Amino acid sequence: MSIIKSEENSNQDQNPRITWEGCNVLLDINDGDRVLFARLTTGSKIKIGNKNCSLQPLIGCPFGSSFQVEDGKEGPVLSRVLQSTEGTNLQIMEESRDNRRLVDNNSAQSLTGEDIDEMRRKGASGDEIVKALIANSATFEKKTAFSQEKYLLKKQKKYAPRVLLRRPFARSICEAYFKKHAEKIGFLRVDTLSLLLSFANVSAYSDVLVVDMLDGIITGAVAERLGGTGYVCNTYCGVTPYPINIVRMFNFNNDICQRIVHSSVSELHSSENGTSPSIDQLEDACNIRSQPNEQISSPSAQHAVSMEENEDGNMEIMTDVSASPKVVKGTKAGRKAPVEAIKLWMENGFSSLIIAAPNLDVWDTVKEVLPLLSYSASFAIYHQYLQPLATCMHNLQAEKMAIGLQISEPWLREYQVLPSRTHPHMQMSATGGYILSGTRICSSDQTQTK
Repeated sequence: MSIIKSEENSNQDQNPRITWEGCNVLLDINDGDRVLFARLTTGSKIKIGNKNCSLQPLIGCPFGSSFQVEDGKEGPVLSRVLQSTEGTNLQIMEESRDNRRLVDNNSAQSLTGEDIDEMRRKGASGDEIVKALIANSATFEKKTAFSQEKYLLKKQKKYAPRVLLRRPFARSICEAYFKKHAEKIGFLRVDTLSLLLSFANVSAYSDVLVVDMLDGIITGAVAERLGGTGYVCNTYCGVTPYPINIVRMFNFNNDICQRIVHSSVSELHSSENGTSPSIDQLEDACNIRSQPNEQISSPSAQHAVSMEENEDGNMEIMTDVSASPKVVKGTKAGRKAPVEAIKLWMENGFSSLIIAAPNLDVWDTVKEVLPLLSYSASFAIYHQYLQPLATCMHNLQAEKMAIGLQISEPWLREYQVLPSRTHPHMQMSATGGYILSGTRICSSDQTQTK
């Protein structure tokens, strides 16, 4: 039985650039054709094509390593592939060849399927099969250098699939979710996430208040930027915190996990005013009608189950089904906020505020949590649609609660950057959502009221 020192924080003394047993990784198969999250243990396996491969060879390897499926003595194995410059440094020259005379009539390849099956039975590797396909192609030498490279990559994905070992951090996690299951993170794009952190002025030693109903992607990104300094307090309406399952994938150590806390809006307001408003009042303010937060945050609250049950989907959580490793619990992210920290926040206020709650009314939520922010502090509110933010912006102006208000719509288009063929991608996402940002102020009306 394998022993994992800590479920979430076994990397306290680990090199963050190298994998270890028990850590979470992001596996990119065939350049984005399939993306999955996995937890590295000696018994964990993934299925690539019709082959089950153990993840044990990935333990102790640097993030960014590439692996290829090969046939071993005991079955398919993942073998590490050293980066080679062969086939990547194409000479930039005037190309006299073109593809105008090539006709795709399925007669250029003399190697049949039976021949390929025979090579596999004799133990031929995927690379050997690809080389045989090139050697038996009547049109390969007539193709341009760029077409040859595309042909090589296409055959390699089929006969010699590769796995890229990626480190799960805010950008890679957000990109993976947005590409396959954008609804689970409220259609939050990676450039929108970065703008949220910038508009909210999240930096080291900040005390950031977040309303995160995107399953923890905001909480994890803030904690990653804080780097074990300051606090990220996940507040909520009701009696139970919103789920932050995605935070588990960041491989945070104990120092960072201790800085991820939660406290309800009721507790924060009672500490500030010396009163204890009822839960029903806060639920009414946030348009909640006696339903638990796990249901409110749907569909992201069910992400762990749906990703495990997704057999044909392109994103999964791989678990060890053949062994039950003994786990020694470590510090868990999302503990109750300490009383001392709450008192300090009530004296000085939070330094930043981020709201990403698509299932709550934006203005009602802002009225409850904005007073917890210190004066002259920045805030940023994300929503998939424009109108809720426009209404909130109008009310903030009318109530004179903030200045510098603006609504931003991020725009992102990826480019292919390759020798002699750099161009924008033909397809792109239509929108990454909207952000309302501003700075809290103390108006004369609020001073007179106090």
